[in-house]
Amino acid sequence: MNEPTRRIVGPFNRVEGDLEISLDINAGRVQAAYVNSPLYRGFEQILQGKEPADALTLVPRICGICSVAQSAAAALALADAAGIEAPANGRLAANLTLAAENMADHLTHFYLFFMPDFARSDYAGRSWHAATAERFRATVGSAANEVLPARTRFMHMMGLLAGKWPHTLAVQPGGSTRPLQGSEVYRLHRILREFRGFLESVTFGARLEEVAALDSRDALSAWQMQGAGDLRRFLAIADDLDLWHLGRGTDRFMSFGCYAEEEGRLLPSGVWHDGAQALDIATIREDISHAWYAAAGEARHPAQGGTVPVAEKDGAYSWCKAPRLDGQVVETGALARQVIAGHPLARDMVARDGGSVAARVVARLLELAIVIPAMERWLAAIVPGEPWCIPAPLADDTTGAGLIEAARGSLGHWLTVRRGRIHSYQIIAPTTWNFSPRDSEGQPGALEQALAGLPASGEGALPPAIHHVVRSFDPCMVCTVH
Repeated sequence: MNEPTRRIVGPFNRVEGDLEISLDINAGRVQAAYVNSPLYRGFEQILQGKEPADALTLVPRICGICSVAQSAAAALALADAAGIEAPANGRLAANLTLAAENMADHLTHFYLFFMPDFARSDYAGRSWHAATAERFRATVGSAANEVLPARTRFMHMMGLLAGKWPHTLAVQPGGSTRPLQGSEVYRLHRILREFRGFLESVTFGARLEEVAALDSRDALSAWQMQGAGDLRRFLAIADDLDLWHLGRGTDRFMSFGCYAEEEGRLLPSGVWHDGAQALDIATIREDISHAWYAAAGEARHPAQGGTVPVAEKDGAYSWCKAPRLDGQVVETGALARQVIAGHPLARDMVARDGGSVAARVVARLLELAIVIPAMERWLAAIVPGEPWCIPAPLADDTTGAGLIEAARGSLGHWLTVRRGRIHSYQIIAPTTWNFSPRDSEGQPGALEQALAGLPASGEGALPPAIHHVVRSFDPCMVCTVH
């Protein structure tokens, strides 16, 4: 058997942070992939010894586009450590603030990160290429001129809900420090109506409720033929390039759950692998056998873990740890959330062809159609004048965990306080799950599995399919290694 050719892909444009992928190519296929997060940042080390409340200032600065998600996870960890729950208005404000960031991220990913790849000259012979290039070419396509103003107007919600974005301090363990007046609630309703109008006229060409009601691939295909809109444009491309069979990963999905309601969560926690399973967070372990961190025996739960960098280490090739759930690789993100929530379209997509590039993109847009109406409902439930925030005093020795869903998937913060100071603060971000290196058992991470088997050449240009697979996970590398 011939020795494989090693090729390096990276750096990637239109990706938040630094990413490098090594591909071993043999007989015209990717034999193995090795995903490297090449930038160490050290936030978990920075937090040690600080006042617990300092986490609310520091962790949002892990990332500019996932800032509220990091704030929300930190606030939940502190709330858990204090043993409190926010009042109804505070809970609703937390939902709205996180959802605003997540939905803006979904929109940004589809229009500005993902779709421009189909304007590449590689597809010049395709019937859809000219129109796609005119619509989605980076910086000059017509879509950006519509999407950026719509996104800007939608993000005005952040000013009203959180005071500023990114790096708000309004999100607190006890609720929100930004109480809304009746006039501000009215303005938020107006912003949501305008954003709904943009989605229904431009992205979907249909009412959100119609999109959310699609219950199978067959129903999606039939709907695709009935109108216009950018999702339909993507579906035509996905059919032509067979993106339904590209980038299949573990088909084992996980969600921490998100958006607390009076009973349960809008999107529940759980695991899906050939059926629904309960999520046991006690089985999470961080394996660092192939990451540049000091080993401390066997893989540990993040509540007992550490992050001590080691610049040179045999067998290591990434600053990203390898989190595992009960020893297994899992995929997290919008597709995982919708499968676990039981959405029939998401489950049918996975049942037919597993997790794929097309399924991940459809699930992300499907989530827009589901969450925007929920935001309208949460906003209507706010009662101006009722409590928004309560104190959250911490004991000198305590622990807490904050588990939420960022746009890209499951985000967890684990906090330990000793003598009134942060003793340990461990974070597992969504892309840490999806872009992990191999573990001590040799299991490749989710992206590494999704890239294996793709057609590729040992020389010359690599196929754009590699970029489609990588971008379908919507990576955020600065959150990955924080």
